[in-house]
Amino acid sequence: MPGYYPSARRAVLAALSFTLGLGCGPVEEEVSLPAAAPAPVAEVHQGLAVPGFAELHHHMFAEEAFGGGWFHGSHLGTLASCDGGLPESDHARVRMDLSNMLNLCPNSGSVDLSGVPILSAFFGIGGAVASEYIGKIEGTEGDTGIHLGRATVNTQWPRWDTIAHQQSWGGWLKQAKDGGMSLVMVSLVSNEFLCKALPYDNIKRPCDEMADVEVQLQMAKAFDAANDWVEIALSPADARRIISEGKLAMVLSIEVSKLFGTRDWRSELDRFYALGVRSLQPVHQLDNRFGGAALHNPIFQAAQFLENCHIDTDCGVTTDTFTLGFDVYKDAAGNCRNTRGLTADGKALLQAMMAKGMLIDVAHLSEKGLQDAYAVSQANAYYPLVISHGHFREVMNPDLQKNEKTTPAWAVRYVRQTGGMFGLRTAHDETLAYTKSGVANNCQGSTRSVAQAYEFGRQGLKVPMAFGADLNGFIQQTRPRFGDYGACSAGFKAEADAQSRQQTVGGPARLGTGFDEFGLAHVGLLPDLLKDLGRVGANTTALSGSAETFIRVWERAAGPRTGMADAAADIDTSGVAPYVAKATREAAYPVLCGEHYAPDSKEVGQACRFDQECLSHTCSSGDCGSVGTCTCTADSQCATSQYCGWGLNEGKCMNKKPKGATCLYGRECLSNSCSWLSCR
Repeated sequence: MPGYYPSARRAVLAALSFTLGLGCGPVEEEVSLPAAAPAPVAEVHQGLAVPGFAELHHHMFAEEAFGGGWFHGSHLGTLASCDGGLPESDHARVRMDLSNMLNLCPNSGSVDLSGVPILSAFFGIGGAVASEYIGKIEGTEGDTGIHLGRATVNTQWPRWDTIAHQQSWGGWLKQAKDGGMSLVMVSLVSNEFLCKALPYDNIKRPCDEMADVEVQLQMAKAFDAANDWVEIALSPADARRIISEGKLAMVLSIEVSKLFGTRDWRSELDRFYALGVRSLQPVHQLDNRFGGAALHNPIFQAAQFLENCHIDTDCGVTTDTFTLGFDVYKDAAGNCRNTRGLTADGKALLQAMMAKGMLIDVAHLSEKGLQDAYAVSQANAYYPLVISHGHFREVMNPDLQKNEKTTPAWAVRYVRQTGGMFGLRTAHDETLAYTKSGVANNCQGSTRSVAQAYEFGRQGLKVPMAFGADLNGFIQQTRPRFGDYGACSAGFKAEADAQSRQQTVGGPARLGTGFDEFGLAHVGLLPDLLKDLGRVGANTTALSGSAETFIRVWERAAGPRTGMADAAADIDTSGVAPYVAKATREAAYPVLCGEHYAPDSKEVGQACRFDQECLSHTCSSGDCGSVGTCTCTADSQCATSQYCGWGLNEGKCMNKKPKGATCLYGRECLSNSCSWLSCR
């Protein structure tokens, strides 16, 4: 990544926040807008607030995304173990001949991707290596390619870093509903490039984003018809009725880059509205006829390059010197941004959605596109804008702060002024500490990191929020606070080990569910995330009732408006602690075999590399680089209800035995007494 100077960045952000307060925000270019559409007839507000929380971005039927060739596991029936991604597998691997894709662009020979590991693996080596490379990226370990260790349900999939296995099984959705989720916005999703990167034999149909959407739409209707506890909501009043009847309200949305394909978009909008769709993202990962996409992942920069063969050297985001596919400029802070905003068709699309009272989701729009969308909103009595899934830029780590996809405070101001709301991403990387949160930021990537962002949004930005989890969205999720499966792992290993130990010693204690060691593995654990947020100290009252907030936003869209919903003059971005580089933090830990480690951070039975990591000071690992297990040498190193085993169980903490069980020593028994080889 290009060099980054935190102090300069903070100064620019502070200045930006101040000037926004004076009404001198990002330049809003003069735009030519169609005449404002007449406001739809207002629905009758039912008065009584509905209970429960909302999830604004959920890919319930993504097993049919990307031509149906990536995910394992259906949203229906019984989940089955997979084949581990072996050759001839039907999921979790990319095509062997990806290097040939670049040949579609005549200038591809001038592109040096050696400095971008994910792209060099994809295009320089080929599918087999790429599949394994993806499975070695931090946050996806062992989930793609030959993933034998993650092939069995309820072992290591699903877990927080699942990107190729089902996270939205119907039983888990019911679990979320029973745990307090009363509204979910289901996003029908696909991406043509990701489909074309899959093995030919794995995909079910030609790569066509809207064809995938059509299949998922029919699946949603079938799911509604087959289950009496869920129903597709077609209006705010409909959502209120459904929730009041004790059911889960499902709102349908679309998230694709090639929205409506090449067809007449007006007639397609009418058709999909008639089919039940009530929200759209005008833009997803790539520029399209409606506008520009926020710069995001190198994979999609390569995908954009294959669309237009453009290489931009004005600003480098793919590498330090160039950007693939997108026309970019350098902003005042020195970060690359997309030059493309909303097109004439994009502005007209927003007008047409407003005429129908649809929810406008601006989650993936470029910053210029956001400004254009806000101008259209202003011209329509501040029609609400929704960001269904996003990170608050100012509280994220420096690498994410540079990412155009993250949401800055000035964009949150737009959301508040228009009466919209924000879906908070549950996928958290390293997060800066928000000192006003009251939550210790001592478990990176876990609920504690989500709490920093949530409290920044609640106290500082003061924006209405719901979850925007993006499950089945090719992303990592909230990491656990306990266990060996990535607890507190958004920093580096020694820090993660030390922080994981802090959770055990300092609490709060485990919930007693799969969330403890598998993190946000699937949608059924969203209530557990909400509960753990409260346990670590976040004020989750508004989040717990976010379904009502969502419906009120929808009612604002569907009914007459009198102007700005909220001046949003009280945004306060202070209280975010300065970033301390990982290298600086890591240098504080001791080193063995060239690796930093956290002393006395592992209990008996946990994975270890060195004796010094174990509380028992005994690790079964051998040479440098090997991984073993912490073992016991005395009963005192085990729980009070356990003893340190011997013989075949030597070094393991074993549960003490009940009366009548075979024993040799009294310490093996709950009674601490063994007589005639039997516990007394």
